[in-house]
Amino acid sequence: MARPVGLGQFSAVANMSAILGSLAIFFGFKYFNLNFRVSYAVAFLAFLTVAILIFMMQKDRPYAAKTKFKLRKEYKLFYWLNILYGTRKQIFLTFAPWVLVTVFRQKTQVLAILLAIGGVVGIFFKPMLGKAIDKLGERFILTAEAVILVFVCIGYGFAREVFAETAAMFIAFVCYVIDQMLMSVSMARATYLQKIAVVPEDVAQTLTMGVTIDHIFSISVAIFGGFVWIKWGYQYVFLLGAIIAVINFFSALRVRTR
Repeated sequence: MARPVGLGQFSAVANMSAILGSLAIFFGFKYFNLNFRVSYAVAFLAFLTVAILIFMMQKDRPYAAKTKFKLRKEYKLFYWLNILYGTRKQIFLTFAPWVLVTVFRQKTQVLAILLAIGGVVGIFFKPMLGKAIDKLGERFILTAEAVILVFVCIGYGFAREVFAETAAMFIAFVCYVIDQMLMSVSMARATYLQKIAVVPEDVAQTLTMGVTIDHIFSISVAIFGGFVWIKWGYQYVFLLGAIIAVINFFSALRVRTR
C-alpha cells in the first residue's frame, strides 16, 4: 500500500519538471518571442516521448488488472468527495487563470512564474503534507483543505471589491499558488480509500471510478461556471467555489479510517 509520505516525496520530484517547464515558458515568451504554436508543438513531442517510454517499460511480473466500472455502497463517501474535488478543481483550472488574464490583465510569463513558484514551494510542501497525513490522518487534512479553500475562493473572487487594484492582484497571485498546493491533498483521498477498501483489489478500479466521476462533474461545472460568469460576473463563480468548499468541509468530517 502506498504511504502518504512516499506519495508526497514522489510528487515533490515531479515538481522539478514543472518548474523547468514554467521557467522555459517565462524566458521563451519574455525574451525569445516564443508563441503558443511552438509551445504546443514542443508539448506534443514531449508527450509522444513519454508515451514511447511508457510503452517500452517492462513489468516485473504479470498482473491482470480489473477494469470493470462498478459502484459500491461502501465507497459512497469517497465518490462524493471526488465529486466535490472535481467541481472545485475545475473552477480553478478554468477560471482562475482567466481572471488573472482578463481581469488583472497579466501576461503569459506571469502565469509561468506563478507556476514555477508553486513548483518550488511544492518541493518542500508535498513531503510535509505526506507526513502530516500519516501523523494527523485524512479527516484532519481534508477538513483543513476545505477551510483554507473557502478563504482562497473569497480572496480570489472579492479582493478587487475590497482592496486597491495592486493589492488585489497580489492577493490573487497568493491564492493561485495556495490552490496549487491544495491540489496535492488528493493524495489524502487516495490513502483514505486504501484504508477503507474491502479487499485490496478494489483500490485500483475504485480510484479509476473516482477519476471518471471527477471528470464528469468537472465538465458540468465548467459549463455552468461559464454561464454564471457571463450572467453575474466572475465573483460569483468563486462564491460557488466557496459554497462547494463548505459542503466539502462537512463531508470530510464524516471520514473514518481503521
